Amino acid sequence: MLEPVVRPSQAGLTLRRSRALLSPWSRLALLAVLLASGAAAVVAYEPHRLLADGGWPPQVSGTGAAVLFGAAYGLCTAAFVPRPVLNLAAGALFGTQAGLGAAVGGTVLGAGIAFTLGRVLGQDALRPLLRGRFLELADGQLSRYGFRSTLAIRLFPGVPFAAANYCAAVSRMGYTPFLVGTGLGCVPNTAAYVIAGSQAASPTSPAFLLATAFIVVSALAAGVVAWRRRHRLARDTG
Repeated sequence: MLEPVVRPSQAGLTLRRSRALLSPWSRLALLAVLLASGAAAVVAYEPHRLLADGGWPPQVSGTGAAVLFGAAYGLCTAAFVPRPVLNLAAGALFGTQAGLGAAVGGTVLGAGIAFTLGRVLGQDALRPLLRGRFLELADGQLSRYGFRSTLAIRLFPGVPFAAANYCAAVSRMGYTPFLVGTGLGCVPNTAAYVIAGSQAASPTSPAFLLATAFIVVSALAAGVVAWRRRHRLARDTG
């Protein structure tokens, strides 16, 4: 049986097409499509409502349900579902301990998914665009002090979760400091929402009041810090 003969011009065209498909900008476009599709799916199907209602097979319960919730939590956060909604649902469905474990595990999983997507599909195209003093300082901070920077970002409730994930992916930060910093740094704020969710049926209980107070105070503190930094940045660049 005769094998087909591949002409040099045809081979060159195939190679050029392959390079174009694997180019940094093609991968960035794929990332944009994936993120837009995920956001559209969240708007259309509202998976966070399904999770809040315990929408999984009836034979799944206990630890299995918490693990399944954590996995779905990670996928939802990668598609821009707000974490506070999921944290409240985790507390309402599983209580404080199991709910916190599911929420923290889902947070780390979601951060890892977003970081991997950003690193594989977006880093090569976006890194050459890092120009300007502020962007270079931010990139240097994330690249050199990965764990410390991630820990601070997660402890600070005013930083959007998804934005922090994809910004970290563009830097040279490694997986280990990013994921460990995320797992440790997300605990205080996550725990407050989980406790509030678990005690939602008793809004006058000390646990619910303390958790709510922590959420409000941390949000106000984040707003004040963000306002001061914004004005300081405007003054320095003005």
